[in-house]
Amino acid sequence: MNVTCPCCGERGKVTFERSFDTTTTVIEIQKLTKTFRKFTAVDSLDLTIYKGEIYGLLGPNGSGKTTIIKMLTGLLQPTAGTTKLFGHTLPCKSIMNDVGYMPQDTAIYIDNTVHENLFFFGSIYGISKQRLEKREREMLQFVDLQNWRDSLVSTLSGGMKHRVSLACALIHEPKLVFLDEPTGGIDPELRATFWEYFGSMVKKGITVIITTHYMDEANRCSRVGLLRQGKLIADGRPSDLKNNTRTNSLEDTFLALAGRKKP
Repeated sequence: MNVTCPCCGERGKVTFERSFDTTTTVIEIQKLTKTFRKFTAVDSLDLTIYKGEIYGLLGPNGSGKTTIIKMLTGLLQPTAGTTKLFGHTLPCKSIMNDVGYMPQDTAIYIDNTVHENLFFFGSIYGISKQRLEKREREMLQFVDLQNWRDSLVSTLSGGMKHRVSLACALIHEPKLVFLDEPTGGIDPELRATFWEYFGSMVKKGITVIITTHYMDEANRCSRVGLLRQGKLIADGRPSDLKNNTRTNSLEDTFLALAGRKKP
């Protein structure tokens, strides 16, 4: 299919949906629930995610996307339900070195330099100095911050801080990566570069869980889960979801499944 890429504006053959290994389960979720007093943020979620998959969580603010990721990374304790990562029931500290997490809010040390942040997070995972120096060069090039290596994070723009946070989440080459709106606040050209990198990650068998508000990004996922009021209302390949609802976009798909009409 020849399309104009919404990220970079270039026209050419673009393959959005990606293949993945359905024989190897990375995440297995059963009846996962999180309540805050009388409010149910996540309601009995059942979900299986496979090796080498880019799985997109799509939904409006308050639909439960970030809460799900926080439970899967051990930052929130579920009210009910079970979760397995790599076959281990959470909580399980032994697998955390295989997990990378980039939160929606910047979670880096703004009074330190970009270099100091990368070395700090790399050292947490026990990376050798020689390997860490190589990974730092790779990550700085990836997020296009080579010229800001020795800059204090506090002096950077919001989008640049976001890029530092992403580099820190990937510095240790995790097998499973949670990215909570990783492309927010960055320009379209760099956003396209990020997705090229995400594609190269899954080719290596790395599994990526991503939340996004960009519909073109959701279309690039292997599968997407549509969330509404804490419930998973649909799950599948973007093309299948659109075909099943006879809609032309995931936005219309969501509205159709939610029982709403597009204004």
